[in-house]
Amino acid sequence: MLHKKSLGQHFLRSKAALFNIAEAANLSRADTALEVGPGEGTLTELLLARAGKVVAVEKDDRLMPILRQKFAADIASGKLHLIHADILSFSPSHYSLLATRYKIVANIPYYITGAFLKRFLQTETRSPELMVLLLQKEVARRIVATDGKESILSMSVKAYGHPAYIGSVKAGAFSPPPKVDSAIIAIENISKSFFSDGLVEPPTDTRSDLVKKKERRFFELLKKGFAHPRKFVASNLGVPTEKLKECGVRDKARPENLSVKDWKCLSASFRDS
Repeated sequence: MLHKKSLGQHFLRSKAALFNIAEAANLSRADTALEVGPGEGTLTELLLARAGKVVAVEKDDRLMPILRQKFAADIASGKLHLIHADILSFSPSHYSLLATRYKIVANIPYYITGAFLKRFLQTETRSPELMVLLLQKEVARRIVATDGKESILSMSVKAYGHPAYIGSVKAGAFSPPPKVDSAIIAIENISKSFFSDGLVEPPTDTRSDLVKKKERRFFELLKKGFAHPRKFVASNLGVPTEKLKECGVRDKARPENLSVKDWKCLSASFRDS
């Protein structure tokens, strides 16, 4: 099967890397795995052996007949739901995903990484419990911030879960090989508790609105704070350093030096500013 360049396709051939992805998902029979981009179905086989059910979303119409033939028995039994769709327009409310524990396992095209993370972390419906993603290595390192330097991307992920670097995957493990190496990351304990902590228990609709407001305020401040990454946070936010000290942030701190808890404190502190 020739890859489709417009879809950013690179088929993973390494059995070790495929095994590591499946293992990182920590699947049980109680789980539903939402696989993004099953391609030729090599990872799908491993997920079917571990999960109670697999929902596989494939955008390339050329691959659908191959997958239907390869997994005819699993489709017939209801263990595999094969869907021809763009994952960025796919709703988790389909196929009972909201009624079960579900985890995302994805080898996504590099160019949709930001949109994909936003869609499934900031969703207004039920979030996945865990994501295991195969990403461009540089992007994976930025998310985990292994160098201690945070970014809007790393903060955006850490506001919803705990990212961990699982391992690197060389470009030669793919067919065709991409121009850069990749890496496997897991984002665990995904929820919106970061934004709901400290709220009393008002009616559900009111609570949802309050969470959305805290979420929106957090990201507005984050974008403002990172507008000029090499400048001091006080300068970017246009506030006196005394205001930062209320959250334990030193006066000459740059955006990359702040933790996700620091930004949360600042967004609460500046809510009336």
